[in-house]
Amino acid sequence: MIKPSTFTFMKDLASNNDKNWFDANRSSYEDALKNMQDFAQLLHDGMKEFDVIATPSGKKSLMRIYRDVRFSKDKSPYKPYWGGSFQRAGKHRRGGYYFHIQPGNCFIGGGFWEPSSSDLLHIRKQIQADTSPLRRILSSSSFRNHFGELQGEQVKSAPKGFDKDDPSIDLLRYKQFLVSQKFSDAQAKSKEFPDLALSTFRAMLPLFDYMTDILTHDLNGTPIPDDQLPG
Repeated sequence: MIKPSTFTFMKDLASNNDKNWFDANRSSYEDALKNMQDFAQLLHDGMKEFDVIATPSGKKSLMRIYRDVRFSKDKSPYKPYWGGSFQRAGKHRRGGYYFHIQPGNCFIGGGFWEPSSSDLLHIRKQIQADTSPLRRILSSSSFRNHFGELQGEQVKSAPKGFDKDDPSIDLLRYKQFLVSQKFSDAQAKSKEFPDLALSTFRAMLPLFDYMTDILTHDLNGTPIPDDQLPG
């Protein structure tokens, strides 16, 4: 479980985001880091029961706490949160998993953050050809109970090459296909949280499997040769 002391460290870091404070409290950072590595490993181990993960370990899933401030107006050197991601293995498994632990902003998420322009066009054409599979997923009780609705950036009107009056325009506007479920700090610190996180990750699979299927087949339903798949 994620320790209260890990949350305390993040709160203190948010109020003292500078190198002097961080160096003086390095032992607290190291304790929090070890706690998050252990938590991430629990997720990594549990995900093997329902998916094939390319990320080699929970430790490798964690993002560095150090911020890249070269091109940012915010020069705070550290991230006041812990984040980690898991990559699915192979060209025939699309979608990615993410966890975010921050006081007041804990969530489990995933999806398709920045599809390439060619993938995005292919996704839109496949959705336009038949919206029913995706609409079934988005209206399912599992999806709605975990995520509510599909999230992600959208174009304001219609994507280039598509009609704003297309009956599937509500889905075609998406540039990203994301899902997330929020959790309270109390939930994130509970012993049940790893299981809650894994349940949330598992609930993403129908969306991932749908996207994988349409991205690995052409509009006629013919499999795309492996050497023509990205990645």
